[in-house]
This record gives sequence, C-alpha cells and structure tokens, in this order.
Amino acid sequence: MYEIMLDAELSKAFDVWSGYLDARTGEDPDARARLRSTLHSAREAASAGDLEFARALVAEMYDDAREAGLPWAPVLPDPCEADQQARDYAKDDLREVLPLHLRDELDTIALFLTVTGRHLHTAPGLGTATRQDILYITARAGMALDLAHPAAARRELERLQAIARRCGVES
Repeated sequence: MYEIMLDAELSKAFDVWSGYLDARTGEDPDARARLRSTLHSAREAASAGDLEFARALVAEMYDDAREAGLPWAPVLPDPCEADQQARDYAKDDLREVLPLHLRDELDTIALFLTVTGRHLHTAPGLGTATRQDILYITARAGMALDLAHPAAARRELERLQAIARRCGVES
C-alpha cells in the first residue's frame, strides 16, 4: 500500500511538471529546458526502477524552478495537500489491488471523517487543545486509510465522533 502511495506521488509530479513544461508561459527558455531535461532523467530513472533517484530529481526541479524565479512553475504542495493528491492518483491503482468491499468500507469511513471534521472545524468555542486533538485524530485516521486499515480508521472516527458529541456538534 505504501509503495502505491509513493508511486502515485511520483506519477502526479510527472504529470504536473509535464503539463507545466508543455504550456507556453513565456518564461526563461533555458531554465525550462533544464527542467525538461531533469524531468526526462527522472522518468528514465523511474522506468529503470530507481524510484529514489527519480524522487530526488523531482525535488531538485522544485528547487531549480524557485531559484530561476519562474512564476508559473509548480510549487511543492504542503504535506496535507500532497497526501490528498497522492490519494487521488492512487485510487486507480488501489482498485486493482484492494477488494471492492474494502474499498467501499474505506470510502465510507473517509466520508464520515470528512463530514464530522467539517462540523467540528466550524463549531464555535472550541478550545486550542480540542482543536489539536481533532487535527491529531484526523491525521491518524488519514494514515490508517492510506494503509488500507479500516479497523484503525474506524477507531479514529469513533474518537472524533466522541469529541463531536462532547462538544454538542452533530455529525
């Protein structure tokens, strides 16, 4: 499962950079040529099975684009956004690996987590400690979903729902 997520992160990065480099932005052609070359090398490394080197090259691309001052170049997403994007990319691969009943169970838990989390985030008067608990539990549930572990995800959902009940928030 973890491998699928890592592969999805790399596939997403390849697609984002390809889309950017195929667009006519009018930015520095030399910098874009270097990025195109690095992307090509990263794809070759991934095809050869050297995923660690491919990931390092992609990370280098974000740094190179920033240093070259390319305003339209992709920026490295924050960790939460990166996980969500990788999950979106991994869905196709997961459909081949996970049985239908497990995918459905994980999707249902994710839906309940989203709804309960939204209700809690908009609840007035929650203290800092409670908000930190919500973030922590939500992150743990997200990890359990990423690892296709419904029992752990459901436990975290139950913890989140307990906070919602305690705070008088309907979910």
